[in-house]
Amino acid sequence: MPLAAPLIETRLNDLVPQKQGKVRDIFDCGDTLVMVATDRISAFDYVLGSGIPDKGRVLTQLSSFWFERTGGIVQNHLLSTDVRTYPEPLHRYGEVLHGRSMLVRKTAPVAIECVARGYLSGSGWKEYVATGSVCGIRLPDGLRESDRLPAPIFTPATKAESGHDINISEDEAGSIAGVELVSRLRELTLQLYDHGARHAEASGIILADTKFEFGLMADNSIVLIDEVMTPDSSRYWPKDQYAPGRSQPSFDKQYVRDYLEQIRWNKQPPVPALPEHVVIGTRDKYLEAFRRLTGRVLL
Repeated sequence: MPLAAPLIETRLNDLVPQKQGKVRDIFDCGDTLVMVATDRISAFDYVLGSGIPDKGRVLTQLSSFWFERTGGIVQNHLLSTDVRTYPEPLHRYGEVLHGRSMLVRKTAPVAIECVARGYLSGSGWKEYVATGSVCGIRLPDGLRESDRLPAPIFTPATKAESGHDINISEDEAGSIAGVELVSRLRELTLQLYDHGARHAEASGIILADTKFEFGLMADNSIVLIDEVMTPDSSRYWPKDQYAPGRSQPSFDKQYVRDYLEQIRWNKQPPVPALPEHVVIGTRDKYLEAFRRLTGRVLL
């Protein structure tokens, strides 16, 4: 696949996004939203100075794949990925929106991130080293970095508009979103993780951990929203290279984080641009994850 220029910002002439996240530009269409996944990439809480070509297409089309597969577990906000079904003012922008946008239902987002961990890595590993626990869950002594956990665990986090999400206990999550709701979200999070992990393993990939977001409809029914089990929201490791006791090679943006650590960026502005080999290497990892997990051709 030829290397296209990355889409850093969604420019639709007279239309402007009502909200911009680190990656997504969101257009309010009344009863619905159109979410456009750009090729921006963030690390250590900052959007970097380089985009990753085709990244937004991977995020959108992989999320759509998982929405299709998990509808029997929980309903989701996806209505369509066909630009022809979007509100009429967007039809003329099909070339920009095709393959990287979703028409979705509006929901009231739940104010916590729902994280499932099947392996000990990242912030969970750091917390375990310091306390022997992760988000208040006591784990067995003597675990190594990247070890598989005895059973997957639910480790919620705060949802930060800017800055870094903070791991919290289930009790703390209950004080934010309600005990009954959080209990149900824990069940759904672990069911979704189990489904994704089993499919990924059959595809030669370990889904070490992943983050879900949920919203509520007017009748308080729970809806899976945002992105689902993408390389931005997950740790994906090649199964044939898995070796506990160290960090793992991955199909996600850990490659970018490792580069930024290597150049000793102080994680403060100005943000660095990425060299071409890191851009290409990251793109290749995202595309490989998509290919293995879906068996589809990126549109």
